[in-house]
Amino acid sequence: MSTRWVLGVTGSIASGKSLVANCMVEMGAALVSADSIAREVVQPGEGTLAELVALFGDDILNSAGELDRGRLAGIVFRDPDKRRQLNAIMHPAIARISEQRLRDLRRSKVPLIVYEAPLLFEAGAENRVDRILTVFIDPESQLDRLCARDAISREAARARVDAQWRQHEKISRSDYVIDNSGSIEETCRAVRALFHYLTSTL
Repeated sequence: MSTRWVLGVTGSIASGKSLVANCMVEMGAALVSADSIAREVVQPGEGTLAELVALFGDDILNSAGELDRGRLAGIVFRDPDKRRQLNAIMHPAIARISEQRLRDLRRSKVPLIVYEAPLLFEAGAENRVDRILTVFIDPESQLDRLCARDAISREAARARVDAQWRQHEKISRSDYVIDNSGSIEETCRAVRALFHYLTSTL
């Protein structure tokens, strides 16, 4: 028996996508994380990291020769052209690995595959999934969480939010929405209900 369904989980920065994806995993889903793959492809010695250094310079590396994601974010979130250049390198590298892992999992017996991809729409990756869930969070809570998570100013947090698609744009193109503005338990309860629906009716 092969798995039919891949659920794409997306949303704006600091919306709680990983929380939702992890709740699905606890229910028995298999997870493919675009963010985790993005970290894999920029490990020292990988060609993708060399491309990034050639484009942005050695300043994006730390003392160990690893990518300093904070420094790179500081560059690309201020400059739309540099962000497009970054995506032109990263999106194909992530796509190659993501598509292979999803193909492999489709042949497995897991009840559901979750593809967690913050830039699912921006990367044009909708065709990798069968249904799309957007995780929503109220804007003020989003800024609070982003500031706390990344230890950045509110101004810097707002710039990162503004550099991405608006939440309502993602929601309008999604099949399901989960509001993560409340407690973790409230969010996980909604996730569990959706998981049962997807695995019993699709």
